[in-house]
Amino acid sequence: MEKIFATERLKELLPKVKAFVESELLPLEKDHHTRTATETYTLLNAKRAGVRAAGLWGLHLPKNEGGWGLTLCEFAQLSEAMSRTPFYGQYAFNCQAPDIGNMELLSKFGSEGQKRKFLHPLLEGKIRSCFAMTEPEFAGSNPTRLATAAVKKGDNYVLNGHKWFTSSFEGASFMIVMAVTNPSAPPHQRASMIIVPTDTKGVIHIRKIPIFGEAGGDWASHSEIRLENCEVPVTNLIGEEGQGFKLAQERLGPGRIHHCMRWIGIAEKAFDLMCQRAASREIGQDTLLGEKQFIQGFIAESRVEIDAARLLVLRTAAKIDDEGAGACRNEISGIKFFTANMVLKVLDRAIQVHGALGLSDGTMLATLYQHERGARIWDGADEVHKQSLALGILKSYGLDVKKGK
Repeated sequence: MEKIFATERLKELLPKVKAFVESELLPLEKDHHTRTATETYTLLNAKRAGVRAAGLWGLHLPKNEGGWGLTLCEFAQLSEAMSRTPFYGQYAFNCQAPDIGNMELLSKFGSEGQKRKFLHPLLEGKIRSCFAMTEPEFAGSNPTRLATAAVKKGDNYVLNGHKWFTSSFEGASFMIVMAVTNPSAPPHQRASMIIVPTDTKGVIHIRKIPIFGEAGGDWASHSEIRLENCEVPVTNLIGEEGQGFKLAQERLGPGRIHHCMRWIGIAEKAFDLMCQRAASREIGQDTLLGEKQFIQGFIAESRVEIDAARLLVLRTAAKIDDEGAGACRNEISGIKFFTANMVLKVLDRAIQVHGALGLSDGTMLATLYQHERGARIWDGADEVHKQSLALGILKSYGLDVKKGK
């Protein structure tokens, strides 16, 4: 960890988080491939009691919500430590997606009534939540194009629409739905975010979408749902009407930091396994894998790429802390595609060094590679982020592509 990002709070907390992950969570990976999702869920709920006892609950929360009041830059480094066991770490600390994003959103923009009813049980780990934005009829990379509508009817909103890849719908008590409330407004002011309890009449679960490499359990599932004449109180509106796009950016900015630091933790795990294998595996009489230049190249490139990604992400987190997510669009796009590609490259090299073993369930590498292939798609495809970054840079040189100037 770079000294420029270290703080006194981090010096206190980081060793504790690392120790808990090492002693309590990493051993669970031994039976990861034979345990059911329900069994894993039960085990991790029990581990949450240990997190509380260690004084490590609510690390991502502001002080007024019972947390430590850490900066995003501080928490990001803790998130990396949790991600040495990615299917267990965030959940055990109640920092898993999409709940962490919903907690941050409600903590910052929710009303007192919303906090009492939805946020506080979520903070305590008593319930789960989900987030519904993407629709099958429109490109997920353009959140201004939505068909789901919320129409006022007295003191209620009536919602109708079709959503998919609604993260963690199964087991969730409520979802935050992105829906059009002001259809005649400019594109970025049409949608709003509305809390919809999952037991609301008219919420229809069509299916759990089978996902390539999905191995995290019910809390990591993705669902297709329909909203048919769902009525919820207007008090379930987060912020003001038409603020949905703005709130989405506020939610996704820190969210991409969380994702990137999780990928860095996974890359460190893969790097460690790769180096252990290279230093111990014989490939001939008195010859180890690590003596081969190809393997040495894998190790050198991986070390530098992980370190570069970490510094980029922490620099972006520090800027978000100072200036807000809105001022960091270029940096957020950059870290998203850079870190997503980095983790897949490191995982691929680690699998290659392990040979056939790397393709099996003998390590976590194959499972992680499958699961993290989505990194280049979730929260905006690489191509969208690259274009966004390039346009932002060109605009500073006087070329506004969207205006044709």
